[in-house]
Amino acid sequence: MTLEDYFGIGRTITLGSYLFESEAIKAFARKYDPQPFHVDEEAARNSVFGRLCASGWHTTAVWMKLNLAFRGEAWAGRGPAPEFGPSPGFKNLKWLKPVYAGETVTFTRMAQDLRPLASRPGWRILTLHSEGFDSTGDKVIEFDSAVLVKAG
Repeated sequence: MTLEDYFGIGRTITLGSYLFESEAIKAFARKYDPQPFHVDEEAARNSVFGRLCASGWHTTAVWMKLNLAFRGEAWAGRGPAPEFGPSPGFKNLKWLKPVYAGETVTFTRMAQDLRPLASRPGWRILTLHSEGFDSTGDKVIEFDSAVLVKAG
């Protein structure tokens, strides 16, 4: 299997789904984004959101968790796994719709390109477009990112 096959260049891959439960929303927010509409149900009811919703950083972190889990499962039993390096970052991050307590979000990613990295022989840069959709099919998050990859 080539790296191009493994990453499915041009193909959208479903990474998995996650149920955003109220206690998990509050626990994440207390640690990382303690705004009232993420940590207090009464405050959330009186906010622009009208009820408790997940931090955008929470939705982004869940994408990362599912992406890493998928990465391990997809390569299992197919020879030496590629080596992953750091990410040079992401851009165009958009939190398009609140993710309310009780909502399940399904996350996807599409590998857009895999090209040699001139400054690091043997390494390539993988660019991704990622999205998350709620149970009604509405997009709630999207962003573009990149990661360094070396064939295993």
